Amino acid sequence: MDRIINSLDGFLGDYFGISIPDVQITDVVEIIIIAFFFYQVLKWVQNTRTWILFRGVLIIIGFFVLAALLQMNTILWLGEKLLNVALFMVIVVFQPELRKALENLGRKNIFSFLTSLGMGRSISKRFEDKTMNDMIMACYEMGAVKTGALIVVENEMRLDEVERTGITLDATLSRQLLINIFEKNTPLHDGAVIVRGDRVVAATCYLPLSENMELSKALGTRHRAAIGISEICDALTIVVSEETGRVSIAQNGQLTEGVTDEQLKERLMELQHPEESNEQDAKSRLGRRAKDETDNNA
Repeated sequence: MDRIINSLDGFLGDYFGISIPDVQITDVVEIIIIAFFFYQVLKWVQNTRTWILFRGVLIIIGFFVLAALLQMNTILWLGEKLLNVALFMVIVVFQPELRKALENLGRKNIFSFLTSLGMGRSISKRFEDKTMNDMIMACYEMGAVKTGALIVVENEMRLDEVERTGITLDATLSRQLLINIFEKNTPLHDGAVIVRGDRVVAATCYLPLSENMELSKALGTRHRAAIGISEICDALTIVVSEETGRVSIAQNGQLTEGVTDEQLKERLMELQHPEESNEQDAKSRLGRRAKDETDNNA
């Protein structure tokens, strides 16, 4: 084996000027450890609101890089002074997330991590058709009798933080289950349920209220909570009004009131097939770009 490696090293060195580095067992172990911690950091960012805050930090860094390229000395001087306290600012801003990340890391089993490295597969379908149909039927049945409901359907971003504010259920989603949860004067009716795949993972969850001052004053707490959670994650939130019985949808900080069952099904199908929705988004972006180029040429 050593002879083969030496021959290959000599060939690459003579013809390409490249030498094979001397890799030891400790180097392999070091790479595995670094990969483990990078994996945990990326998973932590994905499962929390940290990515939104992190994007803000990246924008600030990009601003100072642009200032360096344009030689804006005053801005660079301010950035140099702020750099001394930047570490403390990051710790203060990310303190809750850092604490939870360290707690989760302490609970992790490294062997379970190593065995799950090869199990990552692309998701072709987030939930079954029966789950979607049961969700739609439950919403409009509750709306017919004016039973208020708040259902958060996860998308790419996991809502572990919100899930911890409620009561863990981890039950298969069904029409009867949703109706029973939101039945008036029952222990679980107050708050939101979190739907992950085909399961209701938690109930009575507390959602952050939207601080958007432009929202209509007629909107109740449920609708403001639905908009609030949609502002900080990519989930789809379904609201059933207790006053009017109308079904509304909140996503990306926007509220669509009084949707029909067909409209709700269409939005859920976009979540159900993530690969198809990504392709549709790409096609729509290309279409908009081509249209803009045509308009500019005209």
